[in-house]
Amino acid sequence: MKILLIDSNVATSPYPVYPLGMSMVAGALADAGHEVAQFDFLQNDKSFERLRTEIKRENPAIVGISMRNIDNVNLMNEQRYISVVKDIVNEIRSLTDARVVLGGTAFSLLPEDILHHLGADFGIVGEGEKLMTDLADRIENGREPADPVLRAGSCLSGKQMHRALYDGRIMEWYLSSGSLANVQTKRGCPHKCVYCSYPALEGKEIRPRDVKDTVDDIECLVRKHAARMIFFTDSIFNDEEGHYITLLQEMERRNLSVPWTAYIKPGPIEKSVFDLMLKTGVRGVELGSDGATDRTLKALGKSFRFRDIIDCNRAFADNGIATANFFMFGGPGETRETVTQGIDNIIGLKNTVSFMFIGIRILPGTALKNLAVKQSLLDPARSLLDPVYYIDPGLDKDWLEATMEQGFKPYRHCVFPPDTYDKSVKFLHKLGHNGLMWDMLIPGRGRGERRVTSP
Repeated sequence: MKILLIDSNVATSPYPVYPLGMSMVAGALADAGHEVAQFDFLQNDKSFERLRTEIKRENPAIVGISMRNIDNVNLMNEQRYISVVKDIVNEIRSLTDARVVLGGTAFSLLPEDILHHLGADFGIVGEGEKLMTDLADRIENGREPADPVLRAGSCLSGKQMHRALYDGRIMEWYLSSGSLANVQTKRGCPHKCVYCSYPALEGKEIRPRDVKDTVDDIECLVRKHAARMIFFTDSIFNDEEGHYITLLQEMERRNLSVPWTAYIKPGPIEKSVFDLMLKTGVRGVELGSDGATDRTLKALGKSFRFRDIIDCNRAFADNGIATANFFMFGGPGETRETVTQGIDNIIGLKNTVSFMFIGIRILPGTALKNLAVKQSLLDPARSLLDPVYYIDPGLDKDWLEATMEQGFKPYRHCVFPPDTYDKSVKFLHKLGHNGLMWDMLIPGRGRGERRVTSP
């Protein structure tokens, strides 16, 4: 059966992100014997004319649309993406009777609302590799499911998580636009952050991909696609079970060193692990610090405290590895006292750059939503398709914004609002630079590229 997959993401801040989810579903469909084409809306200049040409050329029986984000979760500069997908669905409907299937992280958050709003035929909640393949087989055999929303009965593990079918044309465009080549090494998150939807979407247990398959992906990106930097997309790279260490050991065994970055949970890391990171090419890491005081960290459900953030930043700096921190102000338990203390704490962090946000986007299935309902900040019947942000009811938003602007303005390594640096990053990408760029804001740090080597 002929299937056309479309990635609908149009976000480019701080750089465009290659559609990894679509490529993993494409790999599963191809392995099952289906003829698959991939179309990236952003890579095609968001052109509906090109989309029409692709649909007419492929004449698919199924069109799958991957939705990465509902909005940009930035209260100070809101951008919403659902209308783009609506237009794509309408365009498909005007050209073909193909079944339209929605999937991706954004869809999984609000499946019934989004399916009804966009008017697609089916939607897939959670991991799409097996569900999309099963749905394609049922449609091909005339046995379409009665329920338009499909949910997996169990989570995938190991080799069930297919290798991505990286599309050369799409990858070339993303890399030339300053993006990173992304790789997923595991799924699931055991942590209990009150605002986070990852445990609901991916499960509460760590499920690592086959490590050899994962490193094969990295080698493919370096050799075949000339990727200059890898981004590990895991919600947390340094899992407590140590799967990330096994991955780095496999990279070392293959003598594979390529600049890479990842999300890191603040906490102690052994010197031997830092050595592995450096041998395999780590360029910099992003710390999910989130809270700027012990009180707000605890209220966010974090298992660490601000002293751990300080120590973790220092440990990475001592090993010559750049770090960026991300903080959210206005969450549960935030007061004027914690705001001023938090600003002082962040300014005091050495050899790092920090990005600050106001408010927390409320997502379905999170403890934060339950708290907002309990505090009468949110009607439990309200759809969250339009963004709603949590700011502690005892805090004034205007005061918070003004205080943060005044507190962080003198410090180049403290970025507020968080997208202030975006224009500079885009300019550097046009000049041919790729990757992080935020490390340029760290006082005294150079921008030397790491050498990429492979066997």
